[in-house]
Amino acid sequence: MRYTPAGVPAMDVLLDHESEVTDTGTQRQVKLSLRAVAFGTLAETLAQTSLDAKWVFTGFLGLSRNGKGVVFHIQDIQSI
Repeated sequence: MRYTPAGVPAMDVLLDHESEVTDTGTQRQVKLSLRAVAFGTLAETLAQTSLDAKWVFTGFLGLSRNGKGVVFHIQDIQSI
């Protein structure tokens, strides 16, 4: 957990996704790791969760602070 200059809690996390999809009639495994950030109460909630917890995240993609790569900005989370 870190805090912005304004004192808002912020949490930088790495989200891992795994699923199977059907692509052109065959099963395909999909795996993805994505950098993400949460602010405020969402950051505090994430700081208290288990590392292997399963969640559904809602948000948007944006450029990272240095402009190299993308970061997922978490706006809502729901446990599954």
